[in-house]
Amino acid sequence: MRKLLARLVPKDRPEYEGVRFLAHHMVGGVLGAVVFFALIMAYDLANLRALMFNTRDGWVAAALLLFGLVVTFGSVAMGIAVMLLGRDRN
Repeated sequence: MRKLLARLVPKDRPEYEGVRFLAHHMVGGVLGAVVFFALIMAYDLANLRALMFNTRDGWVAAALLLFGLVVTFGSVAMGIAVMLLGRDRN
């Protein structure tokens, strides 16, 4: 299993450095989105939890909200990471 995983994610190849950089920051954004979604549900912000739980297709609304948060937070995290790279001083 480790050999297969090592082939899928080669760490010594410089051409994958940018992809790893963006994926690393995207995961942080996705985790932030999931935490924010959990807080929205826990505190019943704007009665969203009540609306979702009292309808038959509330899971669709929850999935769409979570998807929107994941896209937004992931994109913001990657964008901030790229903007903070700065210039190459060489």
